[in-house]
Amino acid sequence: MWFSLSEDLFGGEISSNAADFFAAGLKGRYKEERYDDHQALEGSYKMTVLEDGRLVDKDVPLRTAMNEVLRDNYVEDCQRAVDKWNRTLDKHGVAPGMRFALPHRRFHRHQGIYAGSSFDVAGNLIPAEEFERRKGEWLPSPSDIEYIESLMKPVLEPGKIASWIGPPTRGINGQPFEFEYVRA
Repeated sequence: MWFSLSEDLFGGEISSNAADFFAAGLKGRYKEERYDDHQALEGSYKMTVLEDGRLVDKDVPLRTAMNEVLRDNYVEDCQRAVDKWNRTLDKHGVAPGMRFALPHRRFHRHQGIYAGSSFDVAGNLIPAEEFERRKGEWLPSPSDIEYIESLMKPVLEPGKIASWIGPPTRGINGQPFEFEYVRA
């Protein structure tokens, strides 16, 4: 759920606003120094879009696809974290079928070209009725959310930590965990 909602924060996949902000120098690509063309006046980005109820590949001018370029970096970064978690599962002998996976970038989107359409976790276009019927397999239910919220009780005492959070090995800047960072 949080991955798909975070993807929405990048904005629409095709965006004249993103192009304008990039042109004004207010939006940039991750590690911009790796690119030769810092204006993105040329080139395109191949993107899968919805046209007439079908998914089709389309070349989009690079500047207007800048949100998607940035989203690519976010997805890659999240995938690295998932791969690391899965390596940890491997080290602990967890059955191979029990692995973490990111949903497809089209799944559960509320912004951009995929908003208003229904996709399964693999990114396949499905009828809205099927999404409604199966969303309990893919997303937390109201009772799941209620349970998680019941765990999250604030702990404000110095040197104490909530039961649902693993303690750090050391405090900030090498301070002991019990260090009183804020004095009232």
